[in-house]
Amino acid sequence: MSRIGRKPITVPSGVEINVDEKNLVTVKGPKGTLTEQISQDLTITQEGEELTVTRPTDNKKHRSLHGLSRTLINNMILGVTEGYTKKLEVVGVGYRAQKQGKKLVLNLGFSHPVEMEDPEGLEIEVPTQTEILVKGINKQLVGNYAAKIRAWREPEPYKGKGIRYSGEYVRRKEGKTGKK
Repeated sequence: MSRIGRKPITVPSGVEINVDEKNLVTVKGPKGTLTEQISQDLTITQEGEELTVTRPTDNKKHRSLHGLSRTLINNMILGVTEGYTKKLEVVGVGYRAQKQGKKLVLNLGFSHPVEMEDPEGLEIEVPTQTEILVKGINKQLVGNYAAKIRAWREPEPYKGKGIRYSGEYVRRKEGKTGKK
């Protein structure tokens, strides 16, 4: 039995969960509303303040969907109550980020500035020229957009320049040495 899938999900006060007959889960909370289609093979039951996900058999497909479905629902509940934040750091001489209306403008050593339009449902903040905060209620969207920003200039191992996640360790390499 999946340890993660067996855990009941506690529903905090102020969060409303609706599950229809086709396992379309809708979570409403103080920060917004999220919907997710869960596999119809699994059964989702709500008893008071607890939500449980059960699987019909122990075949591989049901085992793999069990923990995943429980985690997706739990992430939706966390998103509508607390929200998700990814912090990115811009490292390098002349590299900087700035916000212009609904656009994120990155100067990353290219001949032109990189302009990225803010996706719907996400909030991008630039507290300093070397920090970017991606905030939202959908964990997948927040992580995906942060990865798109990072992909413009991934940290390189020789000088450590580029865009990295806050707390990310960049393994440094030694440069080449001259002839003797």
